Amino acid sequence: MSDITLRLAMLTLVALCTWLLVRAVRAFVERRRQQVLSSEPQNDLLPLSADAADTTTETSSHVRILAFSSADCTQCHRLQTPALQRLKEQLGDTVSVIDVDAPTSPELANRYQVLTVPTTVILDATGKVQAINYGFANTKQLFTQIAVLTSPA
Repeated sequence: MSDITLRLAMLTLVALCTWLLVRAVRAFVERRRQQVLSSEPQNDLLPLSADAADTTTETSSHVRILAFSSADCTQCHRLQTPALQRLKEQLGDTVSVIDVDAPTSPELANRYQVLTVPTTVILDATGKVQAINYGFANTKQLFTQIAVLTSPA
């Protein structure tokens, strides 16, 4: 076999293995997402934050966002937190954001299959997961996911 043919065969093999790996990881993430979306509401695991404490009795009547992060997550603090603040400014009291430190809340991170930080989990008024975003979710994406829940049926 000539040298060029061997190199092309190796390149094809590497490309095929990379494609298979990407497909397998995407399928894994999607299975985990579907597990969370199909799970039953479980409000007893939700921590009370200062944001949630402000709404006391109204907490169960609107959308909640669990914002998973960690102390050393740059993307969480520089991108996700400002996006959530802009969303809160736009929607006001119809949404509350509950900050969750993923490393110190392993049962919550496990429950919502948190694979990476930032992760945002959108819960409806009953506590059922309606959307989950692994990685950064911009304000527009979050607004679209919440608009489905808050629009009149």
